[in-house]
Amino acid sequence: MARTNRRLSDGEIVFTTRDDSDAWQRAIARGEARRIGRGIVTTNRSAPLDKVVRRNWSPIAAHYAPGATVVDRSFFDGGPADDGTLVLDVGPGGSRRTRPIEIPGLRIVIRVGPGPIAGDVPFTDGLHFSGQTRAYLDNLRPARARGGVRRTLSRPELEERLARILTTSGEPALGHLRDDARSLAQQLDAEQEAVELDRIIGSLFGTKDALLQSRAARAMRDGVAFDDRRIELFALLQQALLAQPPVQRLARPSDDPELLAFYESYFSNYIEGTRFTVSEAKMIVFDGVVPPTRPDDAHDIRSTYELIYPPEDHTRRPRTSDELIELLQQRHRILLAGRPDKNPGMLKEVNNQAGATVFVDWKLVRGTFREGFRFYLGLPEGLPRAIFIMFLIAEVHPFEDGNGRIARVFMNAELTASGQQRIIIPTGYRQNYLNALSGMTHNDHAGGLIRMLDFAHRYSIAIDWSTHDRAERMLRATGAFDEDPAAARIRLPEPWD
Repeated sequence: MARTNRRLSDGEIVFTTRDDSDAWQRAIARGEARRIGRGIVTTNRSAPLDKVVRRNWSPIAAHYAPGATVVDRSFFDGGPADDGTLVLDVGPGGSRRTRPIEIPGLRIVIRVGPGPIAGDVPFTDGLHFSGQTRAYLDNLRPARARGGVRRTLSRPELEERLARILTTSGEPALGHLRDDARSLAQQLDAEQEAVELDRIIGSLFGTKDALLQSRAARAMRDGVAFDDRRIELFALLQQALLAQPPVQRLARPSDDPELLAFYESYFSNYIEGTRFTVSEAKMIVFDGVVPPTRPDDAHDIRSTYELIYPPEDHTRRPRTSDELIELLQQRHRILLAGRPDKNPGMLKEVNNQAGATVFVDWKLVRGTFREGFRFYLGLPEGLPRAIFIMFLIAEVHPFEDGNGRIARVFMNAELTASGQQRIIIPTGYRQNYLNALSGMTHNDHAGGLIRMLDFAHRYSIAIDWSTHDRAERMLRATGAFDEDPAAARIRLPEPWD
């Protein structure tokens, strides 16, 4: 077979020519290739066509609209939207077609504009990507959804993106964007859009009075800005907890609350790297013995224990977001009283992160708690609220240090206040716990977070907390002290335990 045509993606996508179209038709008939659209075939015989098209959207777009510019909402989507919609400006000499080009996995919307201009970015296959300033002006033009997503962002979506720039880059970045828009407006015939962009930005600065439609933008204007990405996560978690509420498990009267508090504080600190043997920790907690070489670490275990036991002193639940912050600061002062260098009780004034997770910007802590707390109030008491408030605090990470421990303290205070079994996260379950938090943060895996804590709840009530000997024996038999992250997760006790 003569193959003189251009190939891309190692031959996965082929653009046929007049010379070889008959040969490709025969190849399709033999099952050696599949047709994607007019003049396009793929040699991939097994993958879903929409998947093949989506990973090759750029050469396909260039095939239909050579030299086009990716514009409107497609700039912010970084290419096709979730439904495959891709908006292209074909320039004044381009196609005048009004109907979208539709092939599996891709819906190309063509519009006529100036084509690539100064500030647009050259992309692969001869395409360009709209510059940022142009994108904001273009997305302020009126548009309707016709058989797919809107060609442009909605007004609230655009306001949220502007608010995010203000949050992450400050006023100079938005001011620069506004000045660039004024310079670019005439070239794009977008003078009216430039005026509206100026009003929105001025309203975010508090100097103009545009009617802001986005909750995030209004919060920014009012000085209580929040992390809108985290609010999406909190809404997702609330929905998952309401859709499939986890099992409620009542605490057993026979359990020794002092013993359970000890192991809770022991394991909670072990997660954060404060490592003592069980016997050393018992001497610290119950006998007041402080190792002379590790006084700060000893205080961490003791202060965590004091936040847990006696439980009646530490089961107060917040009724408002302001009360949540007040209670957080109060308990954090106790938790880190022995570490004055960590600013106990003071909300963070610099940003923090763990690995690839960058937590809520310090300037957005109060606003994010205010918005997130609404979802907490919409959940039933017990394990659903306990899971939610733990993730809320862990995700905001409001303090310089001690965030994981304080999040788990609040989780268990919620459980005790509603008569439920408290949760411990043993060393052998540490990686499961951290993976579930990361999965929720980065991949929206609410179900994974809920299942992880539901199992920890089930495990915690399966342990006999009536005596030290019985509890330690069962914990060791089920892998609670296993430090190897590659080992199997903790196991439920066997009947003989």
